[in-house]
Order: sequence, then C-alpha cells, then structure tokens
Amino acid sequence: MAKLIYGERIGAEARLAVASSAIVFDSARTKLLLQRRKDNGRWCVPGGQMEPGESAEEACVREVEEEMGLHVQVTRLIGIYTSPNRIVAYADGNRYQMVAFSFEAQVLSGELRLSDETIEFGYFSPAEIESLDLMEDHRERIRDALAGQLEAFMR
Repeated sequence: MAKLIYGERIGAEARLAVASSAIVFDSARTKLLLQRRKDNGRWCVPGGQMEPGESAEEACVREVEEEMGLHVQVTRLIGIYTSPNRIVAYADGNRYQMVAFSFEAQVLSGELRLSDETIEFGYFSPAEIESLDLMEDHRERIRDALAGQLEAFMR
C-alpha cells in the first residue's frame, strides 16, 4: 500500500525517485480522468515512475497506456513537484521523495480499461473530485492544472 508521510525534511530519510503523471481532460474540458489504485484503493491521476532510458514525457505516455489502455500525447508541462517534506512509503518498505512531473495530455487512441494497477476509472468534475478519497499530492496537481497558468508550477 502506498501512503504519504509528511515531516520537516523527511525526504532525507528516503531515496529519490522520478515520476510522471498525466492530467487528461474530457473533450469538453470540464472533467478529468482519474483511476482508483489497486494497492491502496485511493483515487489519483494516472502515472508512475520513470524507467531507465526514457524521458519524463515518455514515462507519462507509457504509464497512461499501461494503467488505462489509452495512448496519449503530452501537450504541456503543468508542474514539477519535489517537496522534501513529503515521501511516499510502500508496503515493501521502500520510501521515496518524489521528483514528479505533471503533464497535461491529450488522448490520441485506445479504450479505457482496467489493469493490474487500476481497479476503477472515470472522468470527474472538480466538484465531484472534492468528495473522492484522492491522494493528497494529486489534489495539488489537479488544482494547478485547473488554474490555467501557462508557466509550469514548481513546488
């Protein structure tokens, strides 16, 4: 189970990991695509860790395809999130301070599907998202995406 732990400079007690996530709007740009994670049952935007030999953009595209069956194209960088005051702790004992890139992405092809990481998915309005059990750091990414700021956030 992945959970977030907060503390002053707690990142010093963890390893660094680089990840990418995708903010995918519906065609009307009124709802965002979310997935419910298998490991902790919580909602989040699709994404995950980069693999050696790929770029952050490539990781974003790969993760959306693996987790949800959609082929996407990255259209802009929303933000880079590197807080040393937050780590992700996994059931296997691994703990990471994330260097996370959040991209807006557009669906090119594919059909939404479940995967070994995704047990549910859907498009949700900002009001609907407020009532979901959403990963806290993903609320920040969604809020930044909805702000419509052209420059990338750095948090």
